[in-house]
Amino acid sequence: MKPARPDVFHPRIVLAGCPALPEGDGDDAGLVRALRDRGLHARWLSWDDPATVEADLVILRATWDYTDRLDEFMAWTRRVPRLLNGPAVVAWNTDKRYLADLAAAGVSTVPGEFFALGEQVRIPDGEVVVKPAVGAGSVGALRFSDPGRAAEHAAALHAAGRDVLVQPYDPRVRHGETALVFLRGAQSHAFTKGPILPPPGSVPHFDASGTFAEERLGRADPDFELWDLGHAALAAASAHLGIDTSELLYARVDVLGGADAPTVLELELVEPSLGWRQLDETERRRRERQFALGVESALAEFGLGPFSHRRP
Repeated sequence: MKPARPDVFHPRIVLAGCPALPEGDGDDAGLVRALRDRGLHARWLSWDDPATVEADLVILRATWDYTDRLDEFMAWTRRVPRLLNGPAVVAWNTDKRYLADLAAAGVSTVPGEFFALGEQVRIPDGEVVVKPAVGAGSVGALRFSDPGRAAEHAAALHAAGRDVLVQPYDPRVRHGETALVFLRGAQSHAFTKGPILPPPGSVPHFDASGTFAEERLGRADPDFELWDLGHAALAAASAHLGIDTSELLYARVDVLGGADAPTVLELELVEPSLGWRQLDETERRRRERQFALGVESALAEFGLGPFSHRRP
């Protein structure tokens, strides 16, 4: 008598891109293979493809047009049965006011002031950066040394229906940022990001899709003080959201400065590039496997493990 064949459940997994980049920008190209190596089957779809709401799990990866379709995107995050990172995380992290929450929790962040629609924008002395409070890929972010031009850009953002964030320009940006990548709350790897915003009077150079400003990326081996700041940012975010850091499949903390006084510029929990291509092949495969293991653990927690749908 032949033994019964196990009724193994294969969850439908979607890696979500956007219409301009339905399969991302290429950095995540190894994730499908890494998931398949764990017996998990995934495919890429644009987030607005109707098939995404039929998936068992959707993983946000390159949804970089959401800022122009924010209400539609937010409604979609609540329709998807299971989303990583989750809808509450997305709702909090898409608005850069989260930086004020981190600062209130004692995390060193780049200072700034927010101006909602209808509020008079105040431009401080010195060079500033003016950007939309909800933005991705540096779209709408510009540097100014002329307060009048800065005010004009803020007014244009308000006219487009965007709340505004005004920050003093931190000269450490000239030396680039360190991007710290965490998977399920554990530190994974890091990479450098060269300056994105050009001097006042110029605009960033965008990729062909128009969804993000092009960056110069490289390898990094950060001091532990930077990792400590990254862990502190994740802990503060998780405490604010009432979740464990392990519930974040991925996170990227962008840090300015060195070991003496690092500062958080951004905490990316929605759709950050994870810099796989900055790793050598061996390290990349190891870290991609770590990502796949995180997906596997999340599926088990959702009750979607390989034997979760066995028939009696």
